[in-house]
Amino acid sequence: PYYIDLNQNLYLQAYLHSSDPNLVLFVDTCVASPDPHDFITLVYDIRRNGCVRDSSYITYESPHSHLARFKFNAFEFISRHPLVYLQCELVVCRLRDYSSRCYQGCFSRSKRDTAP
Repeated sequence: PYYIDLNQNLYLQAYLHSSDPNLVLFVDTCVASPDPHDFITLVYDIRRNGCVRDSSYITYESPHSHLARFKFNAFEFISRHPLVYLQCELVVCRLRDYSSRCYQGCFSRSKRDTAP
């Protein structure tokens, strides 16, 4: 466990262990839950579908494409629950493949067919 107080910054880094320099890492979704086995019922969205949901969330640029670095502040969720668990979903893409998920950014809503 990692212990922090309310309003403290929590810094995270994900690292892709690969010798291929043409891969990039993208943080798609990161959520917090008081239950380590249930990330659906009671969750706090930090980032979802590439969209930042917590105003304290900041992405840090990395000198390497296989690193994803970000931070956010400990939130009120922590004051209501003694333990909070994080679950993050990351995507690996080819570097400069602008049609890949890594380069599409935020999906604020699902795409719908607009044909009549």
